[in-house]
Amino acid sequence: MNNTIRVLIVDDEDDFRETIVKRLNARKLKAEGASGGRKALEILKEKEFDVMVLDVKMPDMDGIETLRHVKKLTPDVEVIMLTGHASVEFGLKGMQLGAFDYIMKPAPLTELLDTIGQAYNKKKEGA
Repeated sequence: MNNTIRVLIVDDEDDFRETIVKRLNARKLKAEGASGGRKALEILKEKEFDVMVLDVKMPDMDGIETLRHVKKLTPDVEVIMLTGHASVEFGLKGMQLGAFDYIMKPAPLTELLDTIGQAYNKKKEGA
């Protein structure tokens, strides 16, 4: 059993998503990206992830709706909501629906890595 944390980054902003995926992979995590909620659900049917970083505001399916589907499909994936200043209430709502935590965008990489690590540890304890 390897201890590489598998992370799915779900965000409709291509540059942001690709940058985070590259930076996480450079730090020996196994990161992948999805451009929206529907794409993320397709990927989750094929592959396993430990942690999902999920943007709240996306055009095809918002983060809250995506979170509901994720928790039905793969309840053991820990989800971190990414929220903008105007959508803190969505972060809190996400936590009520089972998200691990929420982070304000733009999130410093150190904070994101730290929260991913905490979410992964929680998942391992629950396994």
